[in-house]
Amino acid sequence: MSLLKLDGLRVAFATPSGPATVVDGLSFTLDAGETLCIAGESGSGKSVTALSLMGLLPKPGGRVTAGTALFQGRDLFALSDAEMQDVRGDDIAMIFQEPMTSLNPVLSIGTQMIEGLRRHKGLGGTEAETRAIAVLDSVRIPDARRRMKQYPHELSGGMRQRVMIAMAMSCDPKILIADEPTTALDCTIQAQILELMSDLQKQTGTAIILITHDMGVVAEMADRVVIMRHGKMVEHGSVKSVFAAPQADYTRALLAAVPKFANGRNAPGNGAKPEPVLSVRDLIVRFDVKGGFFHRTRQRVHAVEKISFDLAPGETLALVGESGCGKSTTARAIMHLSPFAGSVKVAGKETAGLTGDAQRALRRDVQMIFQDPHASLDPRMSVGDLVGEPLVIHGLAKGSELKDRVADLFQRVGLTPEQITRYPHEFSGGQRQRICIARALSLNPKIIIADECVSALDVSIQAQILELLKKLRAELGLSYLFISHDMAVVEQISHRVAVMYLGQIVETGPTRDVLGNPQHPYTKKLLAAVPIPDPSRRGLARRRLEGEVPSPFRPVDYVPSFVDYRDLGGGHLVATA
Repeated sequence: MSLLKLDGLRVAFATPSGPATVVDGLSFTLDAGETLCIAGESGSGKSVTALSLMGLLPKPGGRVTAGTALFQGRDLFALSDAEMQDVRGDDIAMIFQEPMTSLNPVLSIGTQMIEGLRRHKGLGGTEAETRAIAVLDSVRIPDARRRMKQYPHELSGGMRQRVMIAMAMSCDPKILIADEPTTALDCTIQAQILELMSDLQKQTGTAIILITHDMGVVAEMADRVVIMRHGKMVEHGSVKSVFAAPQADYTRALLAAVPKFANGRNAPGNGAKPEPVLSVRDLIVRFDVKGGFFHRTRQRVHAVEKISFDLAPGETLALVGESGCGKSTTARAIMHLSPFAGSVKVAGKETAGLTGDAQRALRRDVQMIFQDPHASLDPRMSVGDLVGEPLVIHGLAKGSELKDRVADLFQRVGLTPEQITRYPHEFSGGQRQRICIARALSLNPKIIIADECVSALDVSIQAQILELLKKLRAELGLSYLFISHDMAVVEQISHRVAVMYLGQIVETGPTRDVLGNPQHPYTKKLLAAVPIPDPSRRGLARRRLEGEVPSPFRPVDYVPSFVDYRDLGGGHLVATA
């Protein structure tokens, strides 16, 4: 008998024009110890399905209009709020996509861990604390007793996600729902989290419903797969059959859009080496950490430590590495959004020390596309005004000329002039990213810094944005500094790769060479963690990076020098000097 039987689920949301059905007739079963992956593009109804099972649909807007969800003989949809509170967190637990928004920032990790144990298991005092520490140990959090006293902002992204898993597993649930639990994580941390979930499942027999748009994760984790589109199930079967012989046209298109990592063989070739459009020399970014009664500087975070690289016209250089290695800090320094030391030249002109109008002129040559397009666009402005704003600020266009320039930018990125008067919330994630690209292009820059600009997009939309970026590079001669943790994406778009670790570049070279024949041990471990979208290759031995990246905090009197990080066995690399 199945642990969970979902039959004919239909979910509707109230809109000004009447109810809108977002999940329509979904049915599946889940057995104990099984992993069922629900895959599909944004808006297909994956997360709404999970929220329905948890009784967490936003009220009064969303409601289950039809269907049953039988769990241990009870219909979850027929339970009262009080009855669902007994089920939620105890029998069925959930891990959300973004742990920072799921954890209470004003409560310690220990307080949040103990809360569920008191509510569902009746534990208190020392017993609850002992259980919480044991669960944190089980998810491989080092020094768990000390972590109990810390707050969410004091932990890394991977560590926070492990805390979320620990909280979900603390009451030994029968079903664990994981909604995009690794989307924002680097491939090394992603590999750790997936391996951790698999190990916990083997130990406890918990069934997992894994919601993801990453087909590499599906291939790695799933026993069975449900493919959704527009609220309906278009295909359902074992992971091997779906990948080997997909029946639905949409499934075939989805799998075809998955970027395949080929150890550099798919990388574009390198061209000639003219004078660089961007030249970075000995870039240093450090942040003071103050404390004590007199608020003195006690430590410094060495975020970026003496890195150097060049970017040629029409070239794409990818910066890769784990969270906290200094990729985004490097980008912000080049944009003069963070204080730095060293030399940053754009088109041969030194930019260090620029202020006022001179710094504004720099922004015309260097533009940035951020990871989250929704957070990058002012919701109170129309998208036409957002794209035209840089032209107005720099005094480059007004009136009818401004309207014509904006319309041309919309067409260039694959949008229509009729969409100019709409607002950001009226667009999909992929369309919003196109709007951000149009805004970045408005000043005819020489360089675009793309910071994880496709990591949160579905594979089909991701493929469209990558093709657009390559097309614009060829047409306009743009240079990209492309920051990403997805090696298959890096391989597709970049001519050269620079690998960062703890604020330093440990390996750099043509993409084909670095990905095809990595020389540094960290690069080798980074590539070994890349998920492979092929179920037949599941279980192959890989070298995993265990534990957290060593801390970038240094004493105030620390004398920096280039450190040769070497593999001394086990987990992360350590300094040999």
